[in-house]
Amino acid sequence: MNSERLFDLVLLGATGFTGGLTAEYIAQNGPKDLKWAIAGRNRERLAEVKARLEHETSSHIDIVIADTTDTSSLESLAEKTRVLITTVGPYSEHGWGVVKACVQKSTDYVDITGEPLFVNRVRYELHEEAQKAKIRVVNCCGFDSIPHDLGVLFTVKQLADGGAKSVDGFVSAHGEFSGGTWHSAIGAMANLGGMKKAAKSPRKKDGKVVRSTAKKIHLNKDLNRWAVPLPTIDPKVVCRSAKELDMYGTEFNYGHYLGFRSFIKVAGLLGSMAGIVTAAQIPPLRKLALRFKKQGDGPSEAKRAESWFKVRFVGRAQGKKIVTQVSGGDPGYTETAKMLAESGLCLAFDREQLPETYGVLTTAVAMGEPLTERLIKAGIKFETIED
Repeated sequence: MNSERLFDLVLLGATGFTGGLTAEYIAQNGPKDLKWAIAGRNRERLAEVKARLEHETSSHIDIVIADTTDTSSLESLAEKTRVLITTVGPYSEHGWGVVKACVQKSTDYVDITGEPLFVNRVRYELHEEAQKAKIRVVNCCGFDSIPHDLGVLFTVKQLADGGAKSVDGFVSAHGEFSGGTWHSAIGAMANLGGMKKAAKSPRKKDGKVVRSTAKKIHLNKDLNRWAVPLPTIDPKVVCRSAKELDMYGTEFNYGHYLGFRSFIKVAGLLGSMAGIVTAAQIPPLRKLALRFKKQGDGPSEAKRAESWFKVRFVGRAQGKKIVTQVSGGDPGYTETAKMLAESGLCLAFDREQLPETYGVLTTAVAMGEPLTERLIKAGIKFETIED
């Protein structure tokens, strides 16, 4: 990859809510000599972000004009930077041109998508080209799916080498989804057939067997919590990492759940989800659902300060059980912005510590321990609860 570029990192989407938080985090926590820019199509709004952040921090920020509907502007943007971060979603609508331009211009790429159809398209159509360009294209660098992917990696490292291993993840959280996440989720639920097709992937590689094996709703005795299967992209990301990394053993099983102490809350969740899925299938109701939360909307700083997440993992191998936990603050906004920013900074500045693996990758495969260490320093906890 060309190291003689104008910028180390460019953030596309800084005028949105999550993008604004990401820009703020980079301005406050990036290296003093960081060469970076914010990008988008509205110069006036970008100038407002630039002025505010430069006033609040010592960071110097440039502006690049780019439009996700203009291929030439995206290619010009991509060739200016070593790493491109994008928060412009839904990615199925606004993401393809951005990632395609990065691959064509040999630029590392990260996003916060949780959209299975988009991720599969990127994997199947751009992986080989990204490999040849020796770049890393890494989707799902927010709450989808960093705590789960790196949390399982953290857990697996503490289990015996080789053989069969299993990990179950249990998510607990208090916070709000972003407007972009809401729109992406409604779009995905409107195309359930496509999601099921996207979820299908080979379970074997080089003799290794990898499965995503979530049970039905049940009371988990290890944690004394009700476990509800969570049909997000996270299990697929974890299984992709397991296929690529030897430390996951010759046979690996992963289950992904929401964890509840009360069955009443389980019943309430199921009722709400049934209503949302039904609304997503019917065009008039889908339009109403999309109006519920606009893209770019987000909660107040006080509300975000009250939010939190915890993901507990129960890992087993060769008779040994271990319980670990990844935890942090507001998952949908504050911590997602932190995870995304640190992913971009990791690709830009930790290249000598990263494995020489290129293509369309997961966070565990592309950045693994260096990114985990960055996140720990940034305040996200990775800890062993019981072994």
